[in-house]
Order: sequence, then C-alpha cells, then structure tokens
Amino acid sequence: MKLNHLIMTACVAVLAAVAGIAAAGAGAPFEEAESAQEETFTPHVVTPEDIPPGIHEDSWARVPQIARDSLDADGQRAYDVIVNPDSRYATGLRGPIGMWMNSPLMAEHLFPASSYLRFGADGNRDQRLAELAILTAARALNSQYEWSAHEGLGRNAGLEEEIIELLRWDTPLADAGELSGLNEPERTIIRVVRELIREPKLSDEAFEAAQRIFGNRGLMDIAGLIGHYTLVNYTLKAFDVQRPPGSELTLPMLP
Repeated sequence: MKLNHLIMTACVAVLAAVAGIAAAGAGAPFEEAESAQEETFTPHVVTPEDIPPGIHEDSWARVPQIARDSLDADGQRAYDVIVNPDSRYATGLRGPIGMWMNSPLMAEHLFPASSYLRFGADGNRDQRLAELAILTAARALNSQYEWSAHEGLGRNAGLEEEIIELLRWDTPLADAGELSGLNEPERTIIRVVRELIREPKLSDEAFEAAQRIFGNRGLMDIAGLIGHYTLVNYTLKAFDVQRPPGSELTLPMLP
C-alpha cells in the first residue's frame, strides 16, 4: 500500500513537471512570433484590384479632379494659389489638397496655412521634427495614406529608422529605451501629438515640457500642424482618397 502511494505520488510529480515544461514551451513561441510579426512586416503594393468601385482615376477619389476652366473667376484665383510654378503643386492638383478645391474659397484660405505649418514662414521649419509630428499623428489617426506618403519624407529629413519603427508600432515612450535621436524634444513632440489626438486635453506635464522647449509659439505651431493633418485625414475619409496602384502601404493596422 505504501509502495503504491509512493508510485502514485511520483507519477503526479512527473506529470506536473511535464505540464510545467509544456506550458513554458507554449509561451515562448508566441512571444517569438509576436516579435517576428513586427520584424517581418511587408508593405502592401497597391494593385488596381485594391481600388474600390466608384473611384476616379484622375483623382483616385470619389469625385473627379477639379479642372481650372470649370471654375468662376474666384475659383480660378483660388486654384492659382495652389497650382503655380512656385508651389509644391506646380504640376497640378493631387491627393487631399486636390479635394479641397471642391470648396475653392476654403482651399484658398487653408493652403497658405498648410504651407506655413509644414515648412515655416521662410521654409525654415525643422523638417525632421515636422515629419516626426506628422508620422506620430498619422499613426494615432490610423491614416494609411498619410503615413505611407510621409514615411519616406521623414527618412529623407533625417529621422532615424529606430524612431520610425517606434512610431509605426505605436510603442509607448516608456518602453522605447535609449534610441539614437530620441531626446527630450522628440519625446515631447510624440507625447504632445498622441495626447492631442487621444486625450480630452493636453496634460500639464506635456504642456509644461513643450512650453519650456518650444515656447508658446512653437507649441501653437505643433497644435496647428496636428490640426491640419486631422483635417487632411477627414478629407481623405470623406472622399475615400486612395493611394494609386504601384504605391506602397507601409502602416500596419493595429488592434
């Protein structure tokens, strides 16, 4: 009887150990797979089949591109504010700004503001920090179009690859660790943008840090830039503006 009890006790212990090993082994592949998911993300190249029905090829949106000769005198004046040899739209309307021309006077007033917010009064805006803010906003808004349009611009402006990945996966700043280029100004911009989009108001801590680093004018410009890209996002959603076939979609959709 005693021998049988000892044998049964030993069997239970062995089964418990095996179950513990199995449980531990079950966790590891999941963690590795989750990490590998980030590392193996592959951008999607847009094909003609990806374009929804009802999208016009001249605008890649729900409505066709506005032609200058279809506008009245006020509309043509507004058109020329956007499309002119000195503009970033010298070759013609495109994307969400093209949709603004469905309300020409709105476009006439907003386009100079968008240029100032992105590039500064004399083109003196720090483009690395501007693109950092834009990419943070695109991720927080889940705006595939804006992220895919600006990822390369951010890289070209000198934004470090590790910071781009931090933004792509919406990594909390507390989990970011020490990354090259991720100093107090960059951390403050990321925090301010995320809070502006996701919280009822900017926290006192984020406000005080931004005010100290960028001043009241700089903080207002950051808020204005994020307001601009929120408007751009609403424009994209309202008119279902698509990235054209052949372009890459580089923002993974997160839960």
